Amino acid sequence: MSLGKISQAADRIRANVGKVIVGKEDIVDKLIIAILTSGHVLLEDVPGTGKTLLAKALAKSIDGEFKRIQFTPDLLPSDLTGIHFYNQKLAEFEFRPGPLFANIVLADEINRATPRTQSSLLECMEERQVSIDGTTHALGRPFLVIATQNPIEQQGTFPLPEAQLDRFLFKVKMGYPSTEEGIAIMKRFMADSPLEQLEPVIGADEIEAAKQLYTGVQVSDELLGYMLAIVEATRKHPDAALGASPRSSQALLRACQARAAIQGRSYVLPDDVKAMAFPVLAHRIALRSVQRMRPEAAEQVIGGILASVPVPADPPLVGRA
Repeated sequence: MSLGKISQAADRIRANVGKVIVGKEDIVDKLIIAILTSGHVLLEDVPGTGKTLLAKALAKSIDGEFKRIQFTPDLLPSDLTGIHFYNQKLAEFEFRPGPLFANIVLADEINRATPRTQSSLLECMEERQVSIDGTTHALGRPFLVIATQNPIEQQGTFPLPEAQLDRFLFKVKMGYPSTEEGIAIMKRFMADSPLEQLEPVIGADEIEAAKQLYTGVQVSDELLGYMLAIVEATRKHPDAALGASPRSSQALLRACQARAAIQGRSYVLPDDVKAMAFPVLAHRIALRSVQRMRPEAAEQVIGGILASVPVPADPPLVGRA
């Protein structure tokens, strides 16, 4: 697979998901980028905006196994990872895998689970494996966690700690459809769900090949400095109690490379950095108590930083030849 074929594969996935999901091309692109970069996505929006449907459509499009986990306060880590149980017929212990053993895992209302259960996701999200009773089990390839949470209803929830938020490549919002999109949705689902007829357009081998290639997208030293300046500015901002971590700069770099690849480019542009800065960095900064109550405050901090950090003047457009 070449870099050009990555954009072709992304076009196929985007078009296939578009048979079910009306609009939301930008969200679909971010999910594709997350798959390429082995990242994960936190979808924050009210119920009924199509989060589950989007995850199912993506899983079908990549011929992957889909599992949905409803997070509740009584959910245990073993409910996610699986358990060893004694099989009386065989007179031996067997491993029963949990729902994490899938390609697309929807962690629905993740903030309703206790911190203990939330922390059980850390190893699988970072290492693509789970350890149970001293035994390590590899997870599927590709592996993507799509977690959801309702920003309005906070009663009975456990806010995600910074260590958990830092594991998510993106935090994005679905948003309500426009009037035209709402009419198109009603027409599309009037008779039957198009999800039932959806067919795969790409396989796991092709995805794994693409994941090995996107890192070949070139980034100039000027743009690397631009990314780092943005990340460092979050640590000095007066409204930030905790700035973006070094992991954030790596995540921003990978996201920019993958965005360029799915758009058919072998080089990163400043526009890639500007587009990826909001979903990559906003959830990775901890605001001071005065600002924390404003949902849009983190995005405003990133917006102010982008406006203040100088964009490289005519950075070398490597890889154009």
